[in-house]
Amino acid sequence: MTVAIRPASGGDVAAIDALLRAAFPAEDEALLVQRLCVTGDMVLTLVADDEDDGMLAGMIAFSRMAVDVADRSVAAVALAPVAVAPAHRREGVAEALIRAGLEHLADAGVHLCFVLGDPAYYGRFGFSADWAQGFASPYAGENLLALPLQQGAMPCGVRGEAIHADAFALLGQAA
Repeated sequence: MTVAIRPASGGDVAAIDALLRAAFPAEDEALLVQRLCVTGDMVLTLVADDEDDGMLAGMIAFSRMAVDVADRSVAAVALAPVAVAPAHRREGVAEALIRAGLEHLADAGVHLCFVLGDPAYYGRFGFSADWAQGFASPYAGENLLALPLQQGAMPCGVRGEAIHADAFALLGQAA
């Protein structure tokens, strides 16, 4: 299988929605992506095209966060969700999407990326609970991970809030 990663376009909306509904047991992630787009909090959405069959093999979304360090706003995003079509799991699609997204965001000047997930999985990309420690967040704990994107430089100063877009608070609620 050959996969091409590219920014999502308006023509991908239905395919992304179908992918999210196939990849997860509930509609929460599909609704999250819809809400992030509607509210204007989506920063970057990438898709992985399966060049053999023309279908979406995966997608990843990054949304705006309100993060402050030393009472200054820091450019930060949340990674969620990352989804891979069931037929393309264990082929490196998620890894390719994560690496491409992080590179794009670093090039765009984003300082921090947060993810709520498995430390063992996301740790291989450099995410760590240590980087997220000290930020005030309803998701604080061992599974709230962060990654500094500017050559590993963490903004200096007292860590303040790390607030996800409002759409995250609606997870688990029907549309």
